[in-house]
Amino acid sequence: MSLPVQQRHTPHSAEPPYPSARAAWYAVGVLTLVYVFSFIDRQILSLLVRPIRRDLAISDFQMSLLMGFTFAVFYTFFGIPLGRLADSRSRRSIIALGFALWSLFTAGCGLVSSFAQMLLCRISVGVGEASLSPAAYSMIADSFPPHRRATAISVYGMGIYLGSGLAFLLGGAVVGLASAQETYQLPLVGATRPWQLIFFVVGLPGVLLAVLLYTLREPLRRETGGAGRSIPFAQAMEWVRSNKWTFLCHNCGFGFTAFASYAAASWVPTFLIRNHGWTASRAGIVFGLIVITAGSLGILFGGRFADWLRERGHRDANLRVAFYVVMISLPLSAIVYTASNIAVVFLCLTPVIFLHAAPFGVAPAAIQQIMPNAMRGQASAIYLFVNNLIGLGLGPSAVAFFTDYVFGDDNAVRYSMLVVSLGGPAISAALLYLGRKPFLASLDRLEAHTRQKA
Repeated sequence: MSLPVQQRHTPHSAEPPYPSARAAWYAVGVLTLVYVFSFIDRQILSLLVRPIRRDLAISDFQMSLLMGFTFAVFYTFFGIPLGRLADSRSRRSIIALGFALWSLFTAGCGLVSSFAQMLLCRISVGVGEASLSPAAYSMIADSFPPHRRATAISVYGMGIYLGSGLAFLLGGAVVGLASAQETYQLPLVGATRPWQLIFFVVGLPGVLLAVLLYTLREPLRRETGGAGRSIPFAQAMEWVRSNKWTFLCHNCGFGFTAFASYAAASWVPTFLIRNHGWTASRAGIVFGLIVITAGSLGILFGGRFADWLRERGHRDANLRVAFYVVMISLPLSAIVYTASNIAVVFLCLTPVIFLHAAPFGVAPAAIQQIMPNAMRGQASAIYLFVNNLIGLGLGPSAVAFFTDYVFGDDNAVRYSMLVVSLGGPAISAALLYLGRKPFLASLDRLEAHTRQKA
């Protein structure tokens, strides 16, 4: 499956200057910090499966709904109107208000006493987090020239792995606290379980840190003379329809990569506990360190590699990188979930996390590459809608479904993980390969559109 080199295309219209490197990277730093908090709040449940199941009297499948599906449904559906707002309103204000909202409801998870209450809080966290990425992608795209965007968006995307890793580390610490003391007495709250305490610890700081967004300047919108203008959703959808094969292969291709990645993030600690006899504390700390290091390096590598290929004439570099890493990850994933030797498991799990991370930066960079500026927020929201519905919504629940209803054995989680980690990436690789030609055609269509406007 060789992918031919494409000639570099140069933009035909002059553009206003980009922000200084210092201002642009400061914005990326702040947005990355916010993204770290979003993934701590999102992933903290993954290592708290046992105590939450016990105290709320719920099943693996109900737990997967809290970790994935219900969160993802509201996250994705609210992402579309919030993405539309990001195309015409203050992007930093949208992010700041959303950050405060999801942080408040993350803390609220520490007050729940039933599945229904936890479900409501997780839905609210999803609604708040929907404000972040469409606006952040748009701000970053307007702060960096095209041949630097994949790297910049990948640095922002490191928040996924820094946040997820910290969530596992904090979860591991909670398990240690639980073994030392069953409840803690807090002012106004009273007797509190360790897992409830951790929601207060990770949620409340975000309410205060939301003001940090107001230290950023809104970057000039590239095609609008600096002023946001509202593009009707129907017009944005018309552009999507004219590029339907690109969007189908891109969104679903990256979605099935996320399918395996989110499944691993949600269930690898449980796999280590049930199939290799690890304690929850040890699983959280070790897996958290792997996610922070291998995941962060992987997403940064993906962006740098894509920009390197793009500078050498590969206009489809973002799709190429994703295709390559997905293909390499398949045999390694098979070993992770079938090996009996824990050293072999980690020898393969570390590069798998690295490879799973690489597409998360190049995927949104590809969307920015093929969309007119005034539609980027809405296009990013559509991408996130599909990506998170398939990845976050179905990935964790697919593992729980196979474990509970196909294998009928908690210890069969390794086989559930094997099915998901091979099936999702195989579909992803096929779609990414098929999407290369439509993607190049979309780039040509955008250049023609830009020349007409010039």
